[in-house]
Amino acid sequence: MIERYSREEMTRIWTPEEKFQRWLEIELAVCKAWAKRGKIPQKSLQNILKKAKFSVKRIDQIEKKVKHDVIAFVSCVAENIGPDGRFLHMGMTSSDVLDTCLAMQLRDAGLLIRQDLFVLLKVLKERALEHKMTIQIGRSHGIHAEPITFGLKLALWYDECQRQLKRLDLAIDQIAYGKCSGAVGTFAHISPAIEKEVMKSLKLKAAPASSQIVQRDRHANFFTCLALIAGSIEKFAVEIRHLQRTEVLEAEEYFSKGQKGSSAMPHKRNPVLSENLSGLARLIRSYSLAAMENQALWHERDISHSSVERVAGPDATVLMDFMLARFTQLMTNLVIYPERMKANLDSLSGLVHSQQVLLALVDAGMSREDAYRIVQSNAMQVWETRESFEDLLKQDAKVKKYLNDEQIKKIFDLNYHTRHIDTIFKRIF
Repeated sequence: MIERYSREEMTRIWTPEEKFQRWLEIELAVCKAWAKRGKIPQKSLQNILKKAKFSVKRIDQIEKKVKHDVIAFVSCVAENIGPDGRFLHMGMTSSDVLDTCLAMQLRDAGLLIRQDLFVLLKVLKERALEHKMTIQIGRSHGIHAEPITFGLKLALWYDECQRQLKRLDLAIDQIAYGKCSGAVGTFAHISPAIEKEVMKSLKLKAAPASSQIVQRDRHANFFTCLALIAGSIEKFAVEIRHLQRTEVLEAEEYFSKGQKGSSAMPHKRNPVLSENLSGLARLIRSYSLAAMENQALWHERDISHSSVERVAGPDATVLMDFMLARFTQLMTNLVIYPERMKANLDSLSGLVHSQQVLLALVDAGMSREDAYRIVQSNAMQVWETRESFEDLLKQDAKVKKYLNDEQIKKIFDLNYHTRHIDTIFKRIF
């Protein structure tokens, strides 16, 4: 069984303490690389490694004066180190720290979301197998179409989430690129060898080319991936909302003891979790759009992207984590009503088998145009009177010319629609 991590792990990624700790890790990795090349004396390096620390409160104090977060951070750390603090940030620009840190944060957040997806996949598989042969009417345009099974619906969701997992893996790979190439990406004051060494120590890859920043198509891809995952969850949630409608009531969110659905109407049991998920998906989509708008910056960079990412990074990843956890809980506890599914399927008096009748008549020698007209004529009578579709067909002389009563009866066997379910499940699972 795959255990889900504690939610605090996701929020911790975005705390000031964690952010500055990553900044420090980057700065120290650069110092170590410079020391290997004799640019920083070993004694100074040891002093730096021993004394380098920060205080969020002190950084805030300095930033109020200098109006620059990275300068405030470097100044704070240098104060604690003493004279050897002059070796900090050597040959670097602010974005070397900021973009490399953001790559680490998004990579780690992505890996936690990946764990969420694994847990959801496990639950979807269990419930799909549980209801593999639970017969249900399929719907197109919201209207009864032909029989399916509820397990098949969930297998379809499982397959979609598998695709989302693959997309997420690619997005994590694409976002896990940092830079340490200096003010405009030319390595004028630092070397590509140092960048490569630093990124390796941080478990990142070095961007093959960068300006002052890592290019924002990587980030747009990551946030778009989150939007696609959120879109799938919304799709599933909307289906559950429809299935819980009073007139349908084939599935229902678990309603716990003591829970209340309405301040005015004590009878209400509402699909509140699903509705919540639909709303949150809209937010995550908005962050993907903002990330795409961050791609176009002035020349080698401006900072119009920075304010967006300070909000989008934590918000989108924390929301994505919450949505996956909420939907997994919803699916774990989802109440299924097989009897209601069967009753709804039977509510049109057999009309859902109309295509089988059409094909049987064609196979028996009737033209498709005539077969469609005859089947539709009987079907429209069922819509108006709710008479038995099977009985009407057995009374239709035009039908009886091609099909006998036993052949007509066989057409209405539900097993006809479920005979390939095993094959589909083998494809997916």
